Amino acid sequence: MSDAHQWSHPLAERYAGPRMLALWSPQRRIGLWRRLWVALAEAQMELGLTQEDGVSPRITPEQIAAMRAQVDNVDWAAAAAYEKRFRHDVMAHLHAFGDVCPEARDIMHLGATSCFVTDNADLILMREGLQLLRGQTLAVIAALADFARRWRGLPTLGYTHFQPAQLVTVGKRACLWMHDLVLDVEEIDHRLGTLRFRGVKGTTGTQASFLALFRGDHEKVRQLDRRVGEKMGWTLLHAVTGQTYSRKVDAQILHALSGLAQSAHKFGNDLRLLQHHHEIEEPFEKEQVGSSAMAYKRNPMRSERLCGLARFIMNLVGNAEQTAAVQWFERTLDDSVNRRLVLPQAFLAADALLRLYQNVAEGMEVHPDMIAANAARELPFMATENILMEAVRRGGDRQQLHECIRRHSLAAMERVKAGGANDLLQRLELDAAFAGMPWSNLADASQFVGRSPQQVDEFLQEIVEPLLRGWNPPSREAVKIEI
Repeated sequence: MSDAHQWSHPLAERYAGPRMLALWSPQRRIGLWRRLWVALAEAQMELGLTQEDGVSPRITPEQIAAMRAQVDNVDWAAAAAYEKRFRHDVMAHLHAFGDVCPEARDIMHLGATSCFVTDNADLILMREGLQLLRGQTLAVIAALADFARRWRGLPTLGYTHFQPAQLVTVGKRACLWMHDLVLDVEEIDHRLGTLRFRGVKGTTGTQASFLALFRGDHEKVRQLDRRVGEKMGWTLLHAVTGQTYSRKVDAQILHALSGLAQSAHKFGNDLRLLQHHHEIEEPFEKEQVGSSAMAYKRNPMRSERLCGLARFIMNLVGNAEQTAAVQWFERTLDDSVNRRLVLPQAFLAADALLRLYQNVAEGMEVHPDMIAANAARELPFMATENILMEAVRRGGDRQQLHECIRRHSLAAMERVKAGGANDLLQRLELDAAFAGMPWSNLADASQFVGRSPQQVDEFLQEIVEPLLRGWNPPSREAVKIEI
């Protein structure tokens, strides 16, 4: 902590990783503003703003080179002083940029509005942020795929309404977690594939200032828009804007991040419940303290933190939706402070979320004996349908057999509720109506998981492996996660 006497943001101090922090840093943002100013001036020069005719300014290659050489040389103290004078951050940084390359000062920001740099930079940051999150999501999917492959056939108690239901397998349940993340990757890919650059649109989106610069040449203004986009790495541009691009775009992107949070929250909740049953536990360090009072505690603190971060992200979406809804005509400025807070925090929190999810997914501890014991307690009830069908096949009366099973089941349940073992199979075995039944096969948990192991194999082969095939994970050291 740099200053213990003032508040610092937990996302930066405790949770988010270095790559996402660097992406949303002031240095990266202002560096993008300056690169946008360079791209604008360069495109204007290429399209003819080079003559000294008393109407158009003259832009030279030397000025472009001078600007490019200083894009990352930011005098933060000078910019702060300018902002204190002008009460305008873009003008402050424009003056600070002019100070370090004075030969280009007069050709910077020609025809542009502040949103030329702020909006376009935000779109670049969000695109790069989505790309980072996509890679992190694939890392989580890869970890869960390894887990599912290892435990593809281990029977475990399935739940509906958090009440015991049919058996599934541990690997099949992990596929449910993965499937949610696969849907999230598809949504991120859609957002990346349709995201558009604001481009060069002017003060109210009419491009009037650029039309004046090019003395009424509409085609050059159209080319300017496209060229600046291409120089910044974009082929898709918004066809129309006001002063800003539509704030619906922010809401759509935050919906994608909310999707990640929803998936992570479900996983975190499931793991917390499983840890309560002592079936699957999150990683626990050798000297980790679970409780300051209860030394024996092994609390699911990472899964709880995961759910807390997820809830924070999901609640940011409404903020973006309301901002989009209340923009008047070509723009109002009430979006500015809101977006400064919401957009970086959403991406930093999503980064923290996925780093934590990966850490937990890679270190989950499975306890097969406890899983088997919990399943065994309920298995006799689940076996009754198979027992009934087998007894009928052997010539028994279906309705009479059903009544026997019902009567024995109620008695066995009363025993379980009183703290005893589930003796339903023993009761049925002693009943003459079920004489000669193959009891050893009927009590085998693996007979009650349906196609769970095969579904794991098919899901990994048909969905997950093709998705991961084009992914090049960074080295383990490069993405080492300290939680």
